[in-house]
Amino acid sequence: MRGTQVTAVTNTTKNVTGGMQGDMGEDMRGDMRQGITGDMAEGIGTTDGTTGQTTGGTTGQTTDGATRQTGPRPHRRYWRAGFLRGGIELRHLVRNPKEMSGHLVNVVVALLLAGYISDKVPGTHVPMAHLTLSGFAAYLLFQIGLVNLPQILVTEREEGALLRLRATPGGIPAYLVAKSLMVVAMALGTLVILLGAAALLVDGPLPHGPGGWLTLLWVSALGLLAVVPLGAAIGAVLPNPREALALIMLPAMGLLITSGAMFPLTQLPLVVQKIASVFPLKWMAQGLRSALLPDAARAAEPAGSWELPTVALILTAWAALGFLLAIPLLRRAARRESGSRLTERHRKAGLGGARTA
Repeated sequence: MRGTQVTAVTNTTKNVTGGMQGDMGEDMRGDMRQGITGDMAEGIGTTDGTTGQTTGGTTGQTTDGATRQTGPRPHRRYWRAGFLRGGIELRHLVRNPKEMSGHLVNVVVALLLAGYISDKVPGTHVPMAHLTLSGFAAYLLFQIGLVNLPQILVTEREEGALLRLRATPGGIPAYLVAKSLMVVAMALGTLVILLGAAALLVDGPLPHGPGGWLTLLWVSALGLLAVVPLGAAIGAVLPNPREALALIMLPAMGLLITSGAMFPLTQLPLVVQKIASVFPLKWMAQGLRSALLPDAARAAEPAGSWELPTVALILTAWAALGFLLAIPLLRRAARRESGSRLTERHRKAGLGGARTA
């Protein structure tokens, strides 16, 4: 049973990550160039007649105009442009059958596994299908932040998006806001569809009471904070989309198998449990189990309890580490990007494709 689950999830993940590498389309890039570049241009336009003041030769007036320009208004424009871009990307994501089918395949596989499994969690009367669905929900959040996001960033960098944004005032901050919005929407939508469909079709688990819903909310939010900055940091250093898939997938699948997301962690050797406890997926899955499963399921946990304070501590530590890595790496990637580098990468990709053919 364990081998069947892992094989199914492996195939599904390949389909999804392959789908995420499709380009956004010329119409999407056109929309964003018109909407965002224009909005960003407003942010550096002459404010309160600064140009006229400069022509008049009054230094005090020029300095005052520059101060007004560097105040909070440009930052509000960056946020506005980021939300605008994020909305455009979400609309195109919903209208893209290839990418939408990739996410829905994840849900379908989870439902098929839940319908196929009929065992109980060892030492409890909790259906194993409920544990699998809880772990699958955690893995989908993990996959969106740490597998799909790096591939999106690398693909768009290879298309020249980062270079265009670098030439746009406030383009990089707006881009990061847009990507954060898209990731949160993807994660929330996938989680709602999975849990809703499971509850309707296979008697899947749902939180019991307000406390369970609150736990589901904060574990999901903190889990995304733990993996999204890491995904951004990884995307900033990966060489190209094809190598990104190979470099990310093996560690991700290893963590899926060893983190207790699909079957009880207590069935694995103690050394594997210790290694898994270092990474965020184990704690994301454990936190979601505490929200979705009854208290009787605690008997299958290594510590015999949900350890929610430890869940919060580990995920917060990973979030802090991710931000510390992501910010300088993204700045470095944007600073190093140039037209010559982009042309050279395209030339190498063309030569590699010709040799393969």
